[in-house]
Amino acid sequence: MTNRQDLFEMMRRKQSCLCVGLDPDPARIPAHLGTGVEGMEAFCHAIVEATHAYAAAFKPNLAFFEQYGAAGWAALERIVERVPSDVLVIADAKRGDIGNTAKRYAKAMYEGLGAHAITVAPYMGEDSVKPFIEGYSDRWTIVLALTSNAGAEDFEFHGEPPLYQRVVARCQTWGTPDELMFVVGATRPEQLEEIRGLAPESFFLVPGVGAQGGRIEDVMDAAWSNEFGGLLINASRSILYAGNGEDFAAAAASEAQKLQQATAPYFNRA
Repeated sequence: MTNRQDLFEMMRRKQSCLCVGLDPDPARIPAHLGTGVEGMEAFCHAIVEATHAYAAAFKPNLAFFEQYGAAGWAALERIVERVPSDVLVIADAKRGDIGNTAKRYAKAMYEGLGAHAITVAPYMGEDSVKPFIEGYSDRWTIVLALTSNAGAEDFEFHGEPPLYQRVVARCQTWGTPDELMFVVGATRPEQLEEIRGLAPESFFLVPGVGAQGGRIEDVMDAAWSNEFGGLLINASRSILYAGNGEDFAAAAASEAQKLQQATAPYFNRA
């Protein structure tokens, strides 16, 4: 899955654009799994096992693991190691710093953790993004473009053209669509369609479906492309916490299957 065609073919086999976000909130992990790192790790292993048949990607949010220090990082490494090989692993780290520091972040995520992709903040410019691309042509750098949170209004829509448009245009001069993806929120389908026009061949990672109010059908209608300009649509809380008892994994699988089935018909469209 080192280029768009291979990634798209995996997704076509699974008939899925679903990315399952691993955001294990200690307050919402079922009590029978235990507490702390042990409970969190058991929860994530169970979610991966229950949902991987429906998922094209898993996206662990590093903050939920880093809160436990070294033990949390070790647990994350074990979770990533056990993710099946036919699923993309995205480190949701949102890193972004000057060149020499960015090189170390890239090494930590790609070589240390073994992630296939990492989310990156582009606002320090080219020298903060290129280290994630250079030397790692078999990995993906996923640049924040237009996020799904309310605070996106503070900066991302400012300017003429808006900042998010300039980010998408400029970043495409730093890497190819086989190296770069863009984060574009599901809560903004009109802008999603607009950004597809700016980056017709790029993959988008789309957060905001489910708990944040985005709808898969709106996302697919706005930005789906059968020409390897694909979509990875993330859902976290709606899957992770679909159940809160001993049947939590079965409930998560059911919700993941529902979301996967919402994307499946698009793979057969001309």
